Order: sequence, then C-alpha cells, then structure tokens
Amino acid sequence: MKENRQRDNRRTEAVQRKSTGSEERLTKENTQAKTRCKYSGRCGGCAMIDLPMDEQIKRKQEMVQGCIGAYGPVEPVIRMKNPDRYRNKVTSVFALDNKRRPACGVYRMGTHELIPVQNCLLENKRADAVVRMIFSMLPRYGLKVYDEDSGFGLVRAVQVRSAHCGRNLMVTIVTSSARFPKAQYFVEELTKAFPEIVTVVQNINERSTSMILGEREKVLFGDGYVEDTLLGKRFRISSRSFYQVNPVQTEKLYNIAIDCAGLTGKELVLDAYCGIGTIGICASEKCREVMAVEINGDAVRCAAVNAKLNGADNVSVYEDDAGRFMEKLADDGNAPDVVFMDPPRSGATQQFLDAIIRLMPQKIVYISCNPVTLGENLSVLTQSGYRMKKAVPVDMFPYTGHVETVVLLTRNT
Repeated sequence: MKENRQRDNRRTEAVQRKSTGSEERLTKENTQAKTRCKYSGRCGGCAMIDLPMDEQIKRKQEMVQGCIGAYGPVEPVIRMKNPDRYRNKVTSVFALDNKRRPACGVYRMGTHELIPVQNCLLENKRADAVVRMIFSMLPRYGLKVYDEDSGFGLVRAVQVRSAHCGRNLMVTIVTSSARFPKAQYFVEELTKAFPEIVTVVQNINERSTSMILGEREKVLFGDGYVEDTLLGKRFRISSRSFYQVNPVQTEKLYNIAIDCAGLTGKELVLDAYCGIGTIGICASEKCREVMAVEINGDAVRCAAVNAKLNGADNVSVYEDDAGRFMEKLADDGNAPDVVFMDPPRSGATQQFLDAIIRLMPQKIVYISCNPVTLGENLSVLTQSGYRMKKAVPVDMFPYTGHVETVVLLTRNT
C-alpha cells in the first residue's frame, strides 16, 4: 500500500507539472500594455482577462482537442453569456506582505508571495466587500494577521461563499488558535453591515501548512452552513465541502452530464467523488438508485442532509475513498449500470481505474477539470473495453486557462 501511495504521489506531482505547463502555454501570448485587471500580471489568477472571448474559447477548444481528440469527437465549448464576477467563493489570505505590512489577498500562482488584491473581477462583489471590511476591522479589535515566520498573529484567511439563488452569504474566518477575543462584538458589527450574512464560522488551523482550512470549527453565528439551489434542488453547503464555484455554468454542465447518461428509471447509478451529492441528487429522479461516495466527511454529512432535503430516498451516501469503494463493489460483484465520476485535477487513481474495468458499467460519464489527466485516464479506459462517444467542454472558468469537460464513455459490445 505504501508503494502504491508513493507511486500515486509521484504521478500526481508529474501531472500537476504537466497541467501547469499546458495552462501556461494557453496564456503565455496574452501580454498587453493595458489591462482590465491591475493584478493579473502578478497573481496569475485571470491570465486571459484581456484576451477577446473568441480567442479564449478557441485556445480552450484546441487544448481539449489536443489532449483527448484522438479518442473521439469533441464538441464546441459551451460559453458563458455574462462571464464577469462568476466565482461564488472568495478566499483571501491574511498575512504580511514582502515589506512586513498586514495585507489580504492571494498568493502569486506557483509561489508563496502574497499579492494584495482589493477588487477581483472574477469574484462576487459582495463577498469582496465583506473581506475588505473584515480586514479594516482588525485593528479596532486588536487582532493581528498571522505571521508564518514567527507564528504570531491570529487571522490567517477569510472565505466567503455566496448563494446563487438569493443573496445569502456564509463567512468563514480562519484563525491560528481557538482564541478569538471579542468575537461576539466582531460578528455583530459585521452582520449589521451585511444583513445577508446568514452564518459566520471560525475555522481553526493551528498547523504550519499552506492549506487554508483546518480540521476544527466553531459556529459564531447562524447554523454553520448556507443553502443554494441547483437545477431546482436545494443544497446545504458547509465551509469545508466542495461546491462548484460557477453556478450558472454548473447547471449547464450537470444537464449535459445527465443527458449523456441517458437514464430510463431502471439504472443503478454510482456518483463517485460526489462532494455534497449534487450530481447524484439531480439525477436521482431519472434512475432506480444512486450510490454516492466521497472521502470528505463534512461533504458526506452535507450530502446525506441534501438527499433528505430533496426527498431523494433512493440516494445512499458512503464515506470512503472512491477507489477503495469501487474495489469493494467489484469484489461483491455489485456493478452499477452508470458511473458519474468527477475526480480532482490529478485524475482518477489507478486503483479506481482498475476497479471500474473489473466492474465494466455500461456507461461512464466523466466530468474533468483537467484535460491532461483526462487524456491519461481515457488512454487506460479506451484500451480496456470502452470508447468515447463524445466530449463536451464547458467554460466554467472564463479568463483563466482552465476548462471543464464532460465525456461519455460506453462499453464496447
């Protein structure tokens, strides 16, 4: 097992280097004297902000075609009509800048250099305003930003999630210890200024790590979650669970994925890497049963609640590694008819791919955020009894080098 983990870690690192290089090639020509975003040349988050949308789409189409076109037809990229301010999650690091001054912003891509950002053109405006107010409040409450070098200071980061349907906000304040002086008064001032904040959570991260969120949390205000609506379904979202950052395009993405599955009401469906259960719950009315598996405990709890909120009695949620869960299904001979899989950027593990090849479901609907690892996984699957019927790229991340892709794989007969 240790050798397998080491092999997967080496593979993930290699894939990340290859993926980063691919995205850099996608954006390297975009150097202009004038720019819509004064931070783009430094933070790297919106490297294509000044590139005409037609050119952005063309480059993404070529990128997907180059990575997976050999396996089957790639349809045109699904565009976003109004792409500004699409991110529903804002994460701002609170730290000292290179002149040792308190600042809030983002790390320059591929580095640990803090770039102070006051107004990001990709992020929700109200969320940006909440972050700026929290930063301005710190001196009045005697609170200091966290200094990684000395370990002193309290506030490490702020994360704001905004609901697409309605105006509700969830605020997570990441601190270096459980101590939060005058927290009640701090929260009262913040929620008075922004009545749309429905909950404030203190996330405690005491580790020396580049990870933003820690494992412990305290709810300072509200219920500790925010709710949103997607494809007519209600979803409860916690601070540490995964939820797509572009809800407008997510609805298009999930509609495409569910259409690809061609569900008739008789299928046993597996929703792998399910997060808070979005895809499986949205598809549940069109199939017999859904098994949803996710390794993140917070997301699993949200997924179970979300199934109840939507009356999806045919959805069962399991907390497990997707590859290990697939192996158990294969050992038991319990093969699903359709598998939805939405793995991380590193792609599906070899363990997962081996198990799916043993199970041989009729259809696989692969949702990928990384064409490079998608291509690597398709190489394995298409040599093992599957063919790619079609691929549909979706521009989930305008102005960046990223693109999401839905692929339908069917079993050779």
